[in-house]
Amino acid sequence: MTVMVATMAIVFGMSSCSSDDDDQEAALSAQVVGSYTGPEVIMVMGEESSSGTSTYAFSKASDTSVDMVIPQSGESGMMVIPALPVKNIPLSKVGNSIVGTLASYTGTVTNAAGQEKAYTISNLAVAFEDVPKGKAVAVTFSLKYGTMPMAMETTFTGDKK
Repeated sequence: MTVMVATMAIVFGMSSCSSDDDDQEAALSAQVVGSYTGPEVIMVMGEESSSGTSTYAFSKASDTSVDMVIPQSGESGMMVIPALPVKNIPLSKVGNSIVGTLASYTGTVTNAAGQEKAYTISNLAVAFEDVPKGKAVAVTFSLKYGTMPMAMETTFTGDKK
């Protein structure tokens, strides 16, 4: 009888623990959604192409993933790259951080001239610090836009607005 009671306590104890873990996982995207502003550096072939202050936006895609919008970059004319959405970045909790990685994402966007351009984001890494407050983010990725022969390597760090 004692063994049976002990076994039941373990079984019920484990089921309540897993439900707590599910609640914590379900809240990942809610902890980080919002806009983050800070410095962005874009490198092309090892040379700094542009730098300045940018704002990246994160919205909930699911309980454990977010969508990100990379802001427009470049100057007038053909050198302008419109804002680029990246969908369904999976999130996981690592210590006091929430991180997301995506090997590759391909999409299309319409530029200011009305032309549809393909783009590929690769090696995307996102790290939200100071969780659960979600006050800071670091983002790195490679971008191939349209028919550009080389990738643009981007680094962004920002604070939540």
